Amino acid sequence: MNISSEQLILLLPAFAAGCLVASTHVPLGIEVLKRGIIFIDLAIAQIAALGVVIGHLVFNNAEGIYSLIFALVFALSGGGLFAWLEAKKFQHLEAMIGAIYVFTASIAILLLSHDPHGAEVMEKLLTGQILWATWWPDIIITMIMYAALLLIWFTSRNNNFLVFYFIFPIAITFSVQIAGVYLVFASLIIPALGVSKLKEKTKLSVGYTIALLSIFIGLLVSLISDLPAGPMLVCSYFIISTILLCSSYRRSLYIE
Repeated sequence: MNISSEQLILLLPAFAAGCLVASTHVPLGIEVLKRGIIFIDLAIAQIAALGVVIGHLVFNNAEGIYSLIFALVFALSGGGLFAWLEAKKFQHLEAMIGAIYVFTASIAILLLSHDPHGAEVMEKLLTGQILWATWWPDIIITMIMYAALLLIWFTSRNNNFLVFYFIFPIAITFSVQIAGVYLVFASLIIPALGVSKLKEKTKLSVGYTIALLSIFIGLLVSLISDLPAGPMLVCSYFIISTILLCSSYRRSLYIE
């Protein structure tokens, strides 16, 4: 199948949206892996998604400003809960995070079970519709929000604990709207895994490289194959990051 220049131009907003998501997720994902709280991104994403579901049921619009506000309040509440549990050195923090994830996911399914558009809302929340992110004003607003979050993150590293639990839920809330729960998890954890054996000073730059390649290749293959963009991007992230991780691991064997 030949790709026309018009089709490539249509990919630009989706590519920009994917890069925006990655801009915050790469550094936050490295921090998540360092803290050993892998399921927190899935849990916060699902909590935010539950807020969207409640906003959809109350206002009959899963994409409106009220659903976004619900999602943000829910995500910040979840972040506050996890921050409190970590500060209290809760013994089974990762297990609790996973339990809250599956609980909120089940609540969302129950709430949507009798909604005529429930299956559509749930599919969008899980897999996203990044290929159809075509409205540039929304992308620009998200870019401004992420730029502010990144500025706070990179200038407040000494207060990492509080900064992390403030920035993380906000970033996840906006990302879920764009990319869905699955891609949110993939873009946070998979690049962080891919760079896990690299030196600390190179992790961020290589992580961003993984994200850019994954987004470009995933969107291109999705367009060519006419397959859903969200799952294709997850697969792209996984394949590229795994290649790098295996390569790094193999080099470390020779070095050692």
